[in-house]
Amino acid sequence: MSSDRRISVALLLLRLSVFLVMLMWTLDKFVKPDHAAAIFKKFYLIGGLSNVPIYIIGAIQLVIILGFVAGFQKRWTYLLVLFFHSVSTFSSFRQYFAPFENLLFFAAWPMLAACFTLYYLRDLDTLYTVDK
Repeated sequence: MSSDRRISVALLLLRLSVFLVMLMWTLDKFVKPDHAAAIFKKFYLIGGLSNVPIYIIGAIQLVIILGFVAGFQKRWTYLLVLFFHSVSTFSSFRQYFAPFENLLFFAAWPMLAACFTLYYLRDLDTLYTVDK
């Protein structure tokens, strides 16, 4: 297998795995809007969100991550996914001060690296993408 093909396969697997995480976070907004509202209040300091704004945020996020997984407009969709996850990772900074009580939060760092890698190498991510 050529180096280009190996890179394409690796980037595809990164894209699919990042999409899976982002999809679950997006679906949470539709399945458990109260949970999503609590996250916005605790981590983003945006309180008082009812279901309707959570659904709207979820719908926008769903469109973006579907574009991301399809490899559509990679410059923008990959950048937005990187931005979303960066905000999520850095807004959780207090959790990192009690590492053994919040171990799962540390999984955000390799995912952030994956999001950066996908954005940085977006032109090499050509396997099963709308934009070639």
